[in-house]
Amino acid sequence: MSDAVHHHDAHGHGHGHDDHHEEGSHGSFGSYMIGFGLSVILTAIPFWLVMSGVLGNPQLTGVIIMIFAAAQVVVHMIYFLHMNTRVEGGWSFMAMMLTIVLVVIVLSGSMWVMYHLNANMMPHADMNMSATHDMSAMQNMSEMP
Repeated sequence: MSDAVHHHDAHGHGHGHDDHHEEGSHGSFGSYMIGFGLSVILTAIPFWLVMSGVLGNPQLTGVIIMIFAAAQVVVHMIYFLHMNTRVEGGWSFMAMMLTIVLVVIVLSGSMWVMYHLNANMMPHADMNMSATHDMSAMQNMSEMP
């Protein structure tokens, strides 16, 4: 074979490994355990808030759960996806910032939609009273000769 084919191997670059990802850390066991611990904590606290009803205000509980969800996304991106400002010339960090913006938009939009669905679609007490009155009036009309 010619020297041009083996020129790549002459510099210590074998076909079996890739040196292009050396600048980003792949994490250690300790960093994975920190990420796992934070993930468990960021899951357990909102679960406890909902199950115990400690706050007493469903809207406040929802906002706090959204904050914990956003924090958990950031923890996953840092500890498991290894995104920081040094990796890939900062593009990973820009992707993380875009993800955070999109998560805020999706979470706040979801809460807005759920709030308005609850306010506009759930039957209210005055609607139940008028519906019961209308049904009894219709029943009285059907009993007429």
